[in-house]
This record gives sequence, C-alpha cells and structure tokens, in this order.
Amino acid sequence: MARPRDLLQRFRLAGAPGAPAAPGVPADRAAEVAAELAPVLALLADDDERAGRIRADAEQEAALRRRRAEERARTDLDAARRDATAVRADAAARVRHDADVELAALLADAEQEAARTRAVAEARTPEHVDRVVAALRAAVLGSEP
Repeated sequence: MARPRDLLQRFRLAGAPGAPAAPGVPADRAAEVAAELAPVLALLADDDERAGRIRADAEQEAALRRRRAEERARTDLDAARRDATAVRADAAARVRHDADVELAALLADAEQEAARTRAVAEARTPEHVDRVVAALRAAVLGSEP
C-alpha cells in the first residue's frame, strides 16, 4: 500500500516551464496506478464474480416468471373467449325474450283494436244496411228515401 508521502509525490511538477526546480524523473503513472489499485481490485474480484452469478440467477428467474406470466395470460385469454361465447348466447337469448314479450304485447293491442273495430262495425252494420236498402228502393221505385 502506498504511503501518504508517495501519494503526494505524484503531484510534484517535473520539468514544468518557469523557474528551475529539482530534477525529476518522469513517472510512469499507469504503472503506479495499476500497482496501487491491484490489491483493491483483487479484493473486489470475488464480489464481482458473486455479482455476476446473482445477475445470471436473476435473469433466469425473470425468464421463468415471464414464461409463467405468458402461460397464465394464455389461460386467462382462453377462459375469456369461452366466457364470451356464453355471454353472447345469454345476451342473444335475453334480446329474443324481450322481443318476444314486446311482440306479444303488440299483438294483444292489435287484437283488442280489431275486436273494437269489429264491435263498432257490427253495431253500425244494421243501420248502414237499412240506408243502403232504402237508397236502392228509392232508386228502383223512384221515390225519395
């Protein structure tokens, strides 16, 4: 591990323009950083490997959950399609029933109206027959009704 003095040495200017300074040797910064970080990174290697395993396990679990969800969605969709057929049939039966009830009511009203019309016709027929007969007699006999 580097000492604090060694860490500060990397900030010492070497050969910069300006007043002459103590001669310095250009430092190999990459080698220094690699040497300094190698022990720390070696300690993290196990954690990095464990993180990779956790990530792979999580991806497998996600794929498994995705497949289960897709299967459940397919099952729910099939059930909904079956239910939709039954619901459509039920709705059609209700519409037919409502139409039959309405038709029966209309037929009953029409039969009542026809019965009233027949009753009026039966009540007025003798009077109209008498008028027609009187008009024919008058026309045939030549007299006023």
